[in-house]
Amino acid sequence: MSSLESCCASARPKCVKHIQLIMERWANKCAIVTGAASGIGKKITIALLKNKINVLALDVNTEKLSLLNHEWMQLEGSNKLCAMRCNISDEKDLEKAFSFVETEWNSSVDILVNNAGVLELSRIIESDRAAFEKLLNINVLATAMCINRAVRSMRQRNVEGHIFNINSVMGRKIPTVTLSEIDGYNGWNLYPVCKHATITLAQSVKQELTNIKAPIRVTNINPGLVETDIFKQFTNHIMDVLKSMPILKPEDIANAVTYALSLRPEVQMREKNIMQYRWIL
Repeated sequence: MSSLESCCASARPKCVKHIQLIMERWANKCAIVTGAASGIGKKITIALLKNKINVLALDVNTEKLSLLNHEWMQLEGSNKLCAMRCNISDEKDLEKAFSFVETEWNSSVDILVNNAGVLELSRIIESDRAAFEKLLNINVLATAMCINRAVRSMRQRNVEGHIFNINSVMGRKIPTVTLSEIDGYNGWNLYPVCKHATITLAQSVKQELTNIKAPIRVTNINPGLVETDIFKQFTNHIMDVLKSMPILKPEDIANAVTYALSLRPEVQMREKNIMQYRWIL
């Protein structure tokens, strides 16, 4: 082992211990994760629970929420997990979720992870209003509503908070290729538009929080292609196309969330692009 390798090896345990100490400030705090029942949301939920953070997991899929709850029970974790059905585009559902944390858990919402989203693989010029509204309602409006409600909860109890938007690299650049003209998946519709809007939303919110000196951080995480349950809806032809592309794992995104939380309160990761090393956008 070289002197450099020896130095790195000796420093690693100290670094891990330092991160663990910083993460302790989040112990027994409460997080809300949207789109939590599978894929990225599920991995983030489990990662937060393992770091002693209580989680209200929101999703519209009750069956997968039950599986998530069962998995956490099997891990015999000590922190609280509540898996709740919630349509985040429904204001009453959303209020019920946030009120649960504040009344049943007697806590503020300390961490918000906006992960829920929908995708439409068609052309804008061949689409319709219903598709536009679905994309905008879930990917933009519901995200804004979650942020609005979370900040209100954080400010009422004057606590440190952290807001995450699990976004997409498409918010920065639109791919020039589509998946498959053969299967009708021939465009990205308003998905890149929504993701670009989310980046601007985060910047606007952070500016507002800075102006009022609120101790709330905002982080946009922009992954490339991630292997999630959404793949199951595709045809075999599409799957062959996807397999030829560099793909991330959901835990890669969960690791980014826990890393951002582990930073000192004075440090903020405003935006993080995560791509497989062979990715060219």
